[in-house]
Amino acid sequence: MPLEIERRFLLANDSWRAMVLHSAPLKDGILALDNRRKVRVRIQDEQATLTIKGPRIGIVRDEFEYEIPLSDARALLARHCSGRIIEKTRHYIFYGEHEWHIDEFRGLLDGISLAEVELQTESTPLDVPTWIGREITGIAKYRQSTMIKARLRALSKVPAICAKIDALEKLP
Repeated sequence: MPLEIERRFLLANDSWRAMVLHSAPLKDGILALDNRRKVRVRIQDEQATLTIKGPRIGIVRDEFEYEIPLSDARALLARHCSGRIIEKTRHYIFYGEHEWHIDEFRGLLDGISLAEVELQTESTPLDVPTWIGREITGIAKYRQSTMIKARLRALSKVPAICAKIDALEKLP
């Protein structure tokens, strides 16, 4: 059974930028989300995948990923992912024995940057670079679905705040 064994981190600083070997824009759309399981469509470098992820147990979860036609992925993003599309640039870095991914989000999650690394086993030793900050693996607040919900809630308050500012500006 295919497994994803992944650890996620905040970034401590920008010194990782000097180590980037390749960068690519990604678009992820959440097709379904239920009880810590998700189905995602992704477009990266003109290739498309459909991914099914099970609930995380520690740093491990089931992950089934299938290549799909690019036209299908575009249709899924356009017709079935409204409000739940994640745009980011993924930067690839090799450090020690591992390939690290730094995701810089755009669009709805603009301003957020996170690092992740996939491991062979749960007990694989990890040499952590100096540009890595606090580990956030498994912390609900940092799940992409949670961050999207929080950002959408914050944006829904923007019109009300603007109306209050407009009303205050009209006072004598």
